[in-house]
Amino acid sequence: MADDVRLGTEPLHAEELLATFRAGPDGAQVLFSGITRDHFEGRRVRFLEYEAYLPMAEAKLREVLDEARRRFGLGTAAVRHRIGRVPIGETSLLVAVSAPHRAAALEAAGFVVDRIKECVPIWKREHFDDSSSAWVEGKLKP
Repeated sequence: MADDVRLGTEPLHAEELLATFRAGPDGAQVLFSGITRDHFEGRRVRFLEYEAYLPMAEAKLREVLDEARRRFGLGTAAVRHRIGRVPIGETSLLVAVSAPHRAAALEAAGFVVDRIKECVPIWKREHFDDSSSAWVEGKLKP
């Protein structure tokens, strides 16, 4: 089954993804939406900036979805990740998965998000109110 993986500079819209995402015979569909927040570790954030090595990032995203499919029995899966500047309140990541049952779909969505932060070559830079900025590594759940 072909996974739908896209990286780009255009704004992401959950409604558009869900309009094209088909769960097929599965009984559960989960959508995760990551939104740019206005703070990080007590500091005010003005915007985020994402960079990626696109060919490798797309390949790694497909590997993550393959891993989730094997582990959780996923049916369909899609990932959209924004690169470039992402303003406060806008979506930077969408992950949609379907599975036969809700427990697997919920667990798979969290797994995919965690694995993206762990191994996909997409880098995030936080830009703060004081005009400073910092590269931020994804933090995994314990």
